[in-house]
Amino acid sequence: MEKLRFETDDGVQEFYIIEQTKLNERNYLLVSEEESENAEVLILKDLADEQDNESIYEIVEDENELSAVFKVFEELMNDLEE
Repeated sequence: MEKLRFETDDGVQEFYIIEQTKLNERNYLLVSEEESENAEVLILKDLADEQDNESIYEIVEDENELSAVFKVFEELMNDLEE
């Protein structure tokens, strides 16, 4: 699994990228702090504009958005398992 490294106000945080997708012109990542099937996952949304040189990710917290994006990731993961 690819590892993504974030620099935050609290230091450096690393996540494993499980899957990625694009929805409504935004990139989303399904990530985990551990490389385990039972690990807790987060969905991150890239807030950067096309002209930005670097991605700007934030954790998706809006319940409606989270539910919609999670459904897309579930479909992607089911397709990989088949």
